[in-house]
Amino acid sequence: MTDDGFVLVDRPRDGDVAVVTLNRPERMNSMAFDVMVPLRDRLRALGEDNSVRAIVLTGAGKGFCSGADQSGESGRMPGIAGLTPVSIALRAMEILDELILTLRRIHQPVIAAVNGAAIGGGLCLALACDVRLAAESAYFRAAGINNGLTASELGLSYLLPRSVGHSRAAEIMLTGRDVDSDEAATIGLVSRVVPDGTVLDAALDTAASITRWSRPGVELTKKTLWGSLDAASLEQHMQAEGHGQLLVRLLTKNFEEAVSARKEGRTPTFRD
Repeated sequence: MTDDGFVLVDRPRDGDVAVVTLNRPERMNSMAFDVMVPLRDRLRALGEDNSVRAIVLTGAGKGFCSGADQSGESGRMPGIAGLTPVSIALRAMEILDELILTLRRIHQPVIAAVNGAAIGGGLCLALACDVRLAAESAYFRAAGINNGLTASELGLSYLLPRSVGHSRAAEIMLTGRDVDSDEAATIGLVSRVVPDGTVLDAALDTAASITRWSRPGVELTKKTLWGSLDAASLEQHMQAEGHGQLLVRLLTKNFEEAVSARKEGRTPTFRD
């Protein structure tokens, strides 16, 4: 296990899946900079680790991530010497933006194991992951509006409507109400709900069902899924999909291996 203070990295099944745990349970894993900066850096390092095929993101204790740290002790940001408060605020925003974009850009699929409250920026973190599983006691809140601010932060007004539809996203963001795990599954905010205490194992099982497939197939699928959110047209996106499919088909023997394995009743072995 790697321990960066408030961020833990583990390989619990001694395999190709890394578990990243926000480890400040006494503050519900809030987004203090001494948590978020190491999280960003650890995710970047894992993205460059070719032995890691998938990543699970979760929180310690009863919360996934409770958003902005309101304790007054949000940790010290790096590289702010000599800056005015306005410039420091802009740098703070950049750091958190980088974290959301890092989750999108790294090669590996990231599965959010939402073990408890995902509030404000914590909801944004979950939405930036590729797959979301929730424990029964988990709930979600777009909390900016509750704090006298906007509910739009860290890509929330971009990602949430694309997950649950515009009207539902508007109602969730404008009311600041809690969305429990059952509703989250019903509206597509999470893939499924599992009993409390089992969400990490469920996420690891999901990761294992992903990592058995070919690496370029998985990585290009992630890229095209995210690319679809920005595609200008169906035709443009279909071309991107087709080029990725041709790339894997022509540069590997994975398709032939899958056909042979199916005929022979065995598990395919993909060699990328």
